[in-house]
Amino acid sequence: MDATRKRPRKAGSLLPDHWPDELSGQCRLEVGLSGGVDSMVLLHLLVAARKERGFELCAVHVHHGLSAEADAWVAHCARVCEAWQVPLRVRRVAVRVEGGQSLEAVARRERYRVYRESTADAVVLAHHQDDLAETVLLQLLRGGGARALAAMPAWRQDGALALWRPLLARTRDELLAYAREHGIGWVDDDSNLDTRWRRNLLRHRVMPGLAAALPHYRAHLARSAQLAADAAAVLDEVAAADLAACLAGDALSRDGLLALSPPRQRELLRHWCATLGFGLPTPAALESFRGALVAGHAGAVALELAGASLVHYRGRIHLVRERVLPACQPLPALACPQLLRCEAGRLSIEPASPGLPMAWLAGGLSLRARAGGERLAQRAGTRTVKQLLQEAGVLPRLRERWPLLYRGEALVAVPGVAFTQEDRVEAGWRPVWLPD
Repeated sequence: MDATRKRPRKAGSLLPDHWPDELSGQCRLEVGLSGGVDSMVLLHLLVAARKERGFELCAVHVHHGLSAEADAWVAHCARVCEAWQVPLRVRRVAVRVEGGQSLEAVARRERYRVYRESTADAVVLAHHQDDLAETVLLQLLRGGGARALAAMPAWRQDGALALWRPLLARTRDELLAYAREHGIGWVDDDSNLDTRWRRNLLRHRVMPGLAAALPHYRAHLARSAQLAADAAAVLDEVAAADLAACLAGDALSRDGLLALSPPRQRELLRHWCATLGFGLPTPAALESFRGALVAGHAGAVALELAGASLVHYRGRIHLVRERVLPACQPLPALACPQLLRCEAGRLSIEPASPGLPMAWLAGGLSLRARAGGERLAQRAGTRTVKQLLQEAGVLPRLRERWPLLYRGEALVAVPGVAFTQEDRVEAGWRPVWLPD
């Protein structure tokens, strides 16, 4: 939040004097309302500020279905929102834990998925200074760096989702006192007492001792989080500049990457992964990939992401999305030129001299997945599809998913690589495959 505006704060209000500039003028805010004391206080504060500041206010409750009291929490939120004239949307989600995921992490993921559906200018969350202190300590205990320590900013724009946390300067005790003073009712989630969860363990067994020995620990940890956020912002700026300098088209230059210091190499790769939107690799996986690049291992070297891979091949690091081709995709009648969206990519029909007969575009063409052993007629006999893809420099990861163009049951082209020479004409067309 670089730009802010200030208005007089009414006595007793816990909202900050400074609001994000993004929320100036007419705006619509949606409160993440669990029914607990924190979110109830936040909603009460915003209801009180609504008339003065002139914004629209609504709320969203996420029903996780994890407690026998979940329906009662929905009813509580609905009663309060009706009394306070706040539109409420309720979304039920299915929390399914798979693999090594924690229940808490999956529930949080589903909650934020619901937030992303919001049409408001910002989703407002009731995190306070105690939550921030717990998050900083949890991230430290997990070995997190600057970005992890700065994981709970007051304002965050994540694509189309804007999150605002206006109560980070307030403590849990301040919110409780406010709720009691104003007669605000709330619901209690018994799972918050379960010390098998790390956050609850910190909250009930560690934080009280810290508060007794170091009364200002919350403010100090909040300051550390802000310093970490500043450091993370600088790292992002440097990584963005390094990425721009090392990009060669859609790929990353290996030599350009290795010309940087190891810390900048790691930051560049992390930044690129985040920019591509496929999540961050583990530190161990990232270091293994970087080490293989430095060692100059022959052949393809890959870094696995969620739904994609970074693959090094012939001096370039490419993003390869994990796509599965259907066995056969019949094509409609085509024109030249034309760009056709298909499963796992796009098929471009381009003029070519020589090329394939224009009459073939009328129908009978299909894209098929490779089965292995296919051969395509060339001037000097037939060549295997495998040989043609290798000679064209197609990434090994893409070769197995490269579609083939058939006319009826006859292989007529490896799109973007070669086409049959048996039926070529002087003024024709050629297919080009553009993988996602």
